[in-house]
Amino acid sequence: MNESLKKDLIQILIDAKLLSQDQLDEALKIQKEKSGKLRDILISKKFVNENDLMAALSQKSGIPPISLKKVKINKDVVSLIPENLARRYIFMPVSKIGNTLTIAMADPLNVFAIDDIKSLTKFTIQPIISSEDEIMSALDTYYKQGAAGKFDSLLKESASTLFENITITKETETHDTETLLKKMGEKPVVRLTNLILTEAVNRGASDVLIEPQEKKTSIRYRIDGILQESPSVPKALHNALVSRIKVMSNLNIAEHRLPQDGRFKAKVSNREVDYRVSVLPSSFGEKVALRVLDKSAVSLEIDKLGFEDNVLKKIKSNALKPHGMIIACGPTGCGKTTTLYSILQFIDKPTKNIVTVEDPVEYELYGINQVTALPESGLTFASALRSILRQDPDVIMVGEIRDFETVDVAIKSALTGHLVLSTLHTTSAAGSVIRLIDMGVEPFLITSSCLLFLAQRLVRKICPECKEAYKVTDAMRKDLELGEFEKKMDTKIGEFFKGKGCPNCKNTGYIGRTVISEAFVLSPAIKNMIVKKEPESLIAEQAGKEGMRNLRENSLLKAARGVTSIEEILRVTVD
Repeated sequence: MNESLKKDLIQILIDAKLLSQDQLDEALKIQKEKSGKLRDILISKKFVNENDLMAALSQKSGIPPISLKKVKINKDVVSLIPENLARRYIFMPVSKIGNTLTIAMADPLNVFAIDDIKSLTKFTIQPIISSEDEIMSALDTYYKQGAAGKFDSLLKESASTLFENITITKETETHDTETLLKKMGEKPVVRLTNLILTEAVNRGASDVLIEPQEKKTSIRYRIDGILQESPSVPKALHNALVSRIKVMSNLNIAEHRLPQDGRFKAKVSNREVDYRVSVLPSSFGEKVALRVLDKSAVSLEIDKLGFEDNVLKKIKSNALKPHGMIIACGPTGCGKTTTLYSILQFIDKPTKNIVTVEDPVEYELYGINQVTALPESGLTFASALRSILRQDPDVIMVGEIRDFETVDVAIKSALTGHLVLSTLHTTSAAGSVIRLIDMGVEPFLITSSCLLFLAQRLVRKICPECKEAYKVTDAMRKDLELGEFEKKMDTKIGEFFKGKGCPNCKNTGYIGRTVISEAFVLSPAIKNMIVKKEPESLIAEQAGKEGMRNLRENSLLKAARGVTSIEEILRVTVD
């Protein structure tokens, strides 16, 4: 894109108040320091969304935009263009009339790309505008379903090399360091590793599992909380693939009998991504679990996480208090840490000294002091907390409460004038109180220090492109006890929603996730029950009488609005 056009586009965005001068200056500074396209920086920093950029480009160039989600492309048109060419220039063939081929491009003014496509295909090229995300999604849909095609292509292309240089070994055969280093340095293994890592980011996966089986190695991605299988890898590649990941994570490639943990960073599509690595010995070899931490894909704005208004109000009001304790609870992977990070972003000011202690630090927060706990070196959560208290903090975040020593220091910190945030592995907000008592905390200390218990889960959102409504039947109304719910919420539910599946959601019916939660504030009546060590069920019942909506109730409200489905609610919540 030429400089004059780029300036015109920026001016259109500024005039339309879609981009501020301060945001532009920050983006230009980032571009100067780290290079890269200004367009990509503006989108990744969420200064401008891609639809606004497309509209500005269309307005200036006169080239019409198109939504590929709403277009069904003929397979004969797709077959005219090789996949590697379409991916190289990031375009999607849409239609062909005579000798004119219409293609969707994120940058339709890239004359060099158009000239190359024209010379390679011998067609007259007619560009139209589409978003890069929609183009990549269409490529994955129409070209062998994305990862499957790329895996097959890679394995076919290098099959002779793979099996000439790497032989299948017996299960009892050991691998010396020199042999493993040689194998994992071979080009096919490097490319396969890069493909797995890149595919995880492109598909929005939170985890990747590399699992050895008797005759193959399976690759699975956790997308929106659900594991999805990808094409398997030949067993001959397994040890070299694991060794490659170990070297990237600075782990011991000669150790195969003990678990190992590490991490590394990689740049994928101009995005810096953290990968946390766990290696576990199993019957058929070492299993690898990768946690993918893509900072650009995570929003840390408390208002955008999806909390219900009644919960969000409680979070904000308690986060602004000068001292006390806020505890987020739920199972692993339910977004507790993201919630705490968003609270820190909400209350962060130059006048506040905020310190966190985590194991490990998941996301780096600008202007906040973050400490990594190292239990093997003696730096536990409790010992780190004691040191942090000597640093004159206003706000402290403890990654997780695991034992009495940690919770003891945390509660005392909350009682001595600090705002303390932490997480706890319990299934409900009221259950967190019982868990603390079970850990040895005196009930009167809980009532004196704790401001808010926040239980949460993540549910998949229905794809907006293929969402459809259906009526609530009498059987559903009875099973879900909707009559009692409608009475309490003073509302009437006549229909729910589901996604029937489309290319936009890869035919799953869902795309993205949102949070469901319950916020438990300690009223005088509940404090009295805690001191008397009443059971969890009675405490939760009292909280409900005082207006607390539990996980099931807040999730039903989301289902009634068409945000998620009943199936998702039943999957993650209990009666």
